[in-house]
Amino acid sequence: MLALSIQNPWAWAILYCGKDIENRSWSTRVRGSVLIHVGKKFDVGGIRDIGYICGKTPPRDLPTGGIVGVVDIVGCVNKSDSQWFFGEWGFVLSNARPLPFFPCRGSLGFFDVNYPGVQEILKNHDANAQQPQQSSAAALAV
Repeated sequence: MLALSIQNPWAWAILYCGKDIENRSWSTRVRGSVLIHVGKKFDVGGIRDIGYICGKTPPRDLPTGGIVGVVDIVGCVNKSDSQWFFGEWGFVLSNARPLPFFPCRGSLGFFDVNYPGVQEILKNHDANAQQPQQSSAAALAV
């Protein structure tokens, strides 16, 4: 499956803060689900920026050097009203979901990763997301 390296805490913001654009200096025609890889470098200055934009502070002990999630790339734009857009190009993101950490090396651009069992994990996640959620009050009334 294709993966894209994204520095933490920006990868964390995609998974837990609704970051809907990944800024790049290059465009892409890639669409569909892509694994989120975090490299070994950590953008400490990003902690303040993310806190300002979404009101949450990323943890400082985030994992590095592996896959942490998956997101769908649904477009690529050179303009956007998203508060997360500040790049030359922005990959438009949707449906971000965390995955169990899987250590692996990263690479520039998109790269292939053999994450054993990822299709089954995603299938189970999608099935659970499609099931209607009962409120606790409705569950107690049954």
